[in-house]
Amino acid sequence: MKKFDQLIYGARAVIETIQSGKHLEKLFIQKNNTSDLVKQLLTLTSEHVIPVSWVPGEKLNRLTKGNHQGVVAFVSPVQYHNLHHVVTNVFEEGKTPLFLALDGVTDIRNFGAIARTAECMGVDALIIPVKSNAQINADAVKTSAGALNYIPVCRDLKLLEALKYLKDSGIQVVACSEHGTISPAEVDFSVPTVIVMGSEEEGITREILKISDAISSIPMKGEISSLNVGSAAAMILYEATRQRI
Repeated sequence: MKKFDQLIYGARAVIETIQSGKHLEKLFIQKNNTSDLVKQLLTLTSEHVIPVSWVPGEKLNRLTKGNHQGVVAFVSPVQYHNLHHVVTNVFEEGKTPLFLALDGVTDIRNFGAIARTAECMGVDALIIPVKSNAQINADAVKTSAGALNYIPVCRDLKLLEALKYLKDSGIQVVACSEHGTISPAEVDFSVPTVIVMGSEEEGITREILKISDAISSIPMKGEISSLNVGSAAAMILYEATRQRI
């Protein structure tokens, strides 16, 4: 963590921070901490979709020299949005939704670059899972050239469930994967769409591929068999925007 990422500690302080409307990026609780305040805090983490890590006290001592009482948190530099509200608002504005979901993109520089491209291409929101995703901190905001201050970010406990909700809302799921059999140009992006990008190591999870309406791969002619996820996202988002323009 950089010194300019806001750290708070103490169960009461963290509870009050959440209740004030601020969003937490990460919450660390000391193992075996079962105090009444921690129980209250855990109730709030479920309501506000906050990732919790149970850690040894030594880790908390390294994070702060203050009297942390077994609880340390980092405040997110962005405000997370409720996916249901975002979908409703986009449709009510008369727009054709274009969302981008990231399945396991953990590199902060890739994440920031993708957010920057998504904002430039008019994406209505980024959708990320609570776990197995790059942490949105000051470095991520800087790498995005400030785009994360403008594009809504929705954080969900399970990305698969979020995508199923979008399908039920009439939004097609397009997975960008090397296993795809059609090029982005063959996909109809003029309809409500969520594009899914996977991690460089594992790609898109099998469960998400199964529910996808289309699986697209970017045609390549070089010797290298795969693209950086940031580059691939830029290409498929360009095609989606080109079709809509």
